Amino acid sequence: MEEALAELERVQTQLLQRISKLQHSHLPSSPSQNDTVDDAGTDTVSRLSSILHTNGVPEFSFKRVPSDYYDWPLEARRDALSAASIHHLCKSIVLVNTQAPANVVDCTNRNNSKYYVVVVQYTARFNADAVKNFLYSLNNGSIAKKKFNMRLAPEETSMELTGYGHNAVTCIGMKTDIPVILDEAIVKLTPDFFWLGGGEVDLKLGIRTSQLIKFINPFIVQCSNN
Repeated sequence: MEEALAELERVQTQLLQRISKLQHSHLPSSPSQNDTVDDAGTDTVSRLSSILHTNGVPEFSFKRVPSDYYDWPLEARRDALSAASIHHLCKSIVLVNTQAPANVVDCTNRNNSKYYVVVVQYTARFNADAVKNFLYSLNNGSIAKKKFNMRLAPEETSMELTGYGHNAVTCIGMKTDIPVILDEAIVKLTPDFFWLGGGEVDLKLGIRTSQLIKFINPFIVQCSNN
């Protein structure tokens, strides 16, 4: 019985990989999307590909990068990913509200969550006060502004909540359903296909912005200074 289940799982994984490769081979021609899925056999790629396909996101691409990728200038990273520009290189960071009321301990209420994942460009300067002001307005002023103090979550907290380590965080397939804030500047990018972490340090995920928005329903906030 166990052998039969293992064989079934193996066949299902192969099918997902084939579907993913076929999907990418039919993507519209653009520099960001010509790459097929690298190392498609990894658990992370298979799992995230399945999540994206299941949730109506057909236009995405995974790409492996060298171990010294983060030592490179943004221009070299852009070239490695065939990204449209350095502004299309983004990252996901986990924020914690250090002044949240005692009864706010998790992500149950997306309007007043203890934690948020913010997706911003590498070329932008993140503005925590913009997020603070947005959340204050989102709650119609019913919560004192001093109860919002957004800070970068400790790495161990980020790992525990997302399941992803440093430089690997992505807003797809997180362990916890953390509300996502997408910087408005990313939405305005042309073409609307950007790159972010892919769940592993050396794995990057390129994705169609409009499809990501439809899937994860993020808050779109002007929260950076370019």
